[in-house]
Amino acid sequence: MKILGIGNAIVDVICKVDESFINQNKLSKGTMKLIFDEKEFKSMLSNLKIEKTISGGSVANSIVGLSQLGNKVGFIGKVSDDDLGTKYEEGLKTENVEYLYSKKKEELPTGTCLILVTPDSERTMCTFLGTAGKINENDVDKDIIRKSEMIFLEGYLWDEGEPKKAFEKAINNANRVAMSLSDQFCVDRHKPHFLNLVKNKLDITFANEQEMISLIDAKNFKDVIDFAKSLKKLIIITRGDKGAISINGDQVVENDVEKNLNIKDLTGAGDLFASGYLHGFINGLDTLDCLNKGKEMSSKIIQQIGARL
Repeated sequence: MKILGIGNAIVDVICKVDESFINQNKLSKGTMKLIFDEKEFKSMLSNLKIEKTISGGSVANSIVGLSQLGNKVGFIGKVSDDDLGTKYEEGLKTENVEYLYSKKKEELPTGTCLILVTPDSERTMCTFLGTAGKINENDVDKDIIRKSEMIFLEGYLWDEGEPKKAFEKAINNANRVAMSLSDQFCVDRHKPHFLNLVKNKLDITFANEQEMISLIDAKNFKDVIDFAKSLKKLIIITRGDKGAISINGDQVVENDVEKNLNIKDLTGAGDLFASGYLHGFINGLDTLDCLNKGKEMSSKIIQQIGARL
């Protein structure tokens, strides 16, 4: 298997809202908020019109993108044996992703992410992790890890306790490890752990500019470049309308963004960028071609609703 993704198995529920909904619910636009109370989550959802429901999760989105590009890939993520769990599994199988988890009835339901899309196409997420956040080391088969050329992890999955043990088991048995830092709030919550991972455990790190600045408490982007160069590992940073940059020791390669796109929804832009870059990387393309493949995939996804092409 080329790449095995391990992440939160989340069903995305996409709704269009206006700015006032974001303000009334005290949400920070463009970020992800974890909701721990199922009743609170259902109450928020009850006031909204659902545009689309689709199997999601950050790494799962990337893995589907890799499959669509013709790569042999798999995914491990925890769902419950309920209606959404069944839909989730079917969604991956339809995309030719090998789903390497046997679902059973869990105390908590399958995880759900409410994606609120404002008129400016920005997405704000409210996630009820459900059983996805209970993934543990028994859910991760080290033989499957060892047979994969690379594993791809998400920062969203990292938490103290059981998920952390699953994470560490995966890393300790992997041939090569890539990870997305996922979200600035995620970085802020786990900064010492993430810094240790980036410095000592990961072969490839994906992040956006804000996440990297937060991770190292940088004053400016030059600090980020200097830090990334010093690691002598592959660091890929997306910079919004400034394009993206790949840093590997002293090799620094940049590309720009596609112009004049009909942007509808930024959900999944980073996930699909990662799928394009990783496709190039595992198939031996040069760095600029990897960046451009990432750009191609992210440009496609932001011109439609949802995080799956």
